[in-house]
Amino acid sequence: MVTLNRIYTRTGDGGSTRLATGAPVSKASLRVEAYGGVDETNAAVGVARQHTDADPTLDAILERIQNDLFDLGADLATPEQHGKPEWEPLRILDSQVERLEQEIDLLNGELEALTSFVLPAGSPAAAALHVARTVCRRAERTCVALAGLEGEIVGAPAIKYLNRLSDLLFVAARWSNDKGKADVLWKPGATR
Repeated sequence: MVTLNRIYTRTGDGGSTRLATGAPVSKASLRVEAYGGVDETNAAVGVARQHTDADPTLDAILERIQNDLFDLGADLATPEQHGKPEWEPLRILDSQVERLEQEIDLLNGELEALTSFVLPAGSPAAAALHVARTVCRRAERTCVALAGLEGEIVGAPAIKYLNRLSDLLFVAARWSNDKGKADVLWKPGATR
């Protein structure tokens, strides 16, 4: 359980922070950037939800995703250590990735077929979901870069989760555009 009685501590004033393990790290580290990107994704999903509350199917999916993103942030803030940890770290599981796949299939099953690439536009919900999708893709790239560093471990389910989430956010944006009927399609070379 998390208890926050004091919001500012001044411990980060010098440019460092602590991971969930208690280990000090620079705020500029790629690990901090990775879980910061996940936090940014969560905030972008929260903004999108300001436009999805009238859609109980989509809003329930997005609410659950916001909770999952906190799990993912905890996963990334707790790097794997040698030896047995003092507590069981929270990790993203394959079952969470599989649930995203099921929700993608559910939403996508009711969409109009795509005939072109979709511009990040349309309804306010769709536009906000496209922003969340691009923020999610950036977080994914950061996690992949972190996993590529020697000595750094990022669980495969964590990276898979971000990859599927960006797909889900794309499908959710189309769902929010009258199930694809109001998508704004790319017209190659139309402005030449």
